[in-house]
Amino acid sequence: MLKTLRFGTRAFGQNLNITRRNFCTRYTEDHEWVTSLGSQNYRMGITDFAQRQLGDIVFVETPRIGDTHSQGEAMAVVESVKAASDIYIPMDGSITSVNQELESSPELVNEDPMGEGWIAEFKSSRTDQFQNLMNKESYSNFAKEH
Repeated sequence: MLKTLRFGTRAFGQNLNITRRNFCTRYTEDHEWVTSLGSQNYRMGITDFAQRQLGDIVFVETPRIGDTHSQGEAMAVVESVKAASDIYIPMDGSITSVNQELESSPELVNEDPMGEGWIAEFKSSRTDQFQNLMNKESYSNFAKEH
């Protein structure tokens, strides 16, 4: 959904159109989150629930840029003091960026899992897969049961 904001400028006598997207986050049953960044670009990581279950994160193996994965395929690994856990890509996609900060600061996943602790960005044309993931309310109910 796009919203257009109009700003008039007296100094230049013209209207500027600025488009703002309503970004949306979806969730998987494996406790990953994915946010649409627009133009078929997405950012993903693990949820707060997942990082609490894992405990202190000590290492994150990020995917390789350029790798292509199918929905539900393991694409990264998060290691904690308790266990190592595969991270699954929530949609078909090609990795475009990884959070290099996690190499030296894996604790960012614990401190801010849906912010500075993001794991990877990818490009996907499968908006149908995105729409079929859980919204925040559905995920909250799902996490309470697990």
